[in-house]
Amino acid sequence: MRRIMVAGNWKMHGSQTMVRSLLESVLAGTRDNAALDVAVFPPFPYLPLVQSLAAGSPLAWGGQNLNPHAQGAHTGEVSGSMLTDFGCRYVLVGHSERRAIYGEGNADVAARYQAAQEAGLVPVLCVGETIEQREAGKTEQIVAAQIDAVLAESGVQSFGEAIVAYEPVWAIGTGLTATPEQAQAVHAFIRDKFAALDGTIAGQLRILYGGSVKGSNAADLFARNDIDGGLVGGASLTAEDFLAICRCVI
Repeated sequence: MRRIMVAGNWKMHGSQTMVRSLLESVLAGTRDNAALDVAVFPPFPYLPLVQSLAAGSPLAWGGQNLNPHAQGAHTGEVSGSMLTDFGCRYVLVGHSERRAIYGEGNADVAARYQAAQEAGLVPVLCVGETIEQREAGKTEQIVAAQIDAVLAESGVQSFGEAIVAYEPVWAIGTGLTATPEQAQAVHAFIRDKFAALDGTIAGQLRILYGGSVKGSNAADLFARNDIDGGLVGGASLTAEDFLAICRCVI
């Protein structure tokens, strides 16, 4: 049975009250679904609270980013070992906002991916194109380059313990969503790219879709052969919306 993963990226949102209320509702609403894996990515200050509330439950959690260095004079940064200290299993690397706003290039993302694995974390490698790149017919070129940088640094075998999330930049927080056909086409391209290198890795690799995933479109997206779940942004901030997506997994 294929297990679908629904992961909530809370970005820079939240409060202790919100985290407690949201997690209690999510834990209650997802505990009986054997086909579903759930993870959340809270802002760093709320990791201890998430750990205290979710410890011993099936829910997993992770960091939104990490510094590629294990320690040192990097004020304001967080290392992989700090994330594992608070029970994190996953960490996002290469999210489009990190690339666009904070200038993280492909080589930097590759270094963070490797640092994540060295710390014992499962990296969720985010890849995707802007609207200009899509309209220019460069989607596959851009996505391939983003993956190739990580392959060059860490090798294809590293993806046996990693997740890829395809997030078209033009569909994040805009209300626009890639059609299931558009999303499936890029997911199939990604899987085929890995299949050319290692069929076993390609077959087991989880590829999530991120970009305005909602309860109204999640079932159609998750039904596609190469879409293994969703990396959910805005809809993960309220229990009702997030659980509506989770209920699409049957």
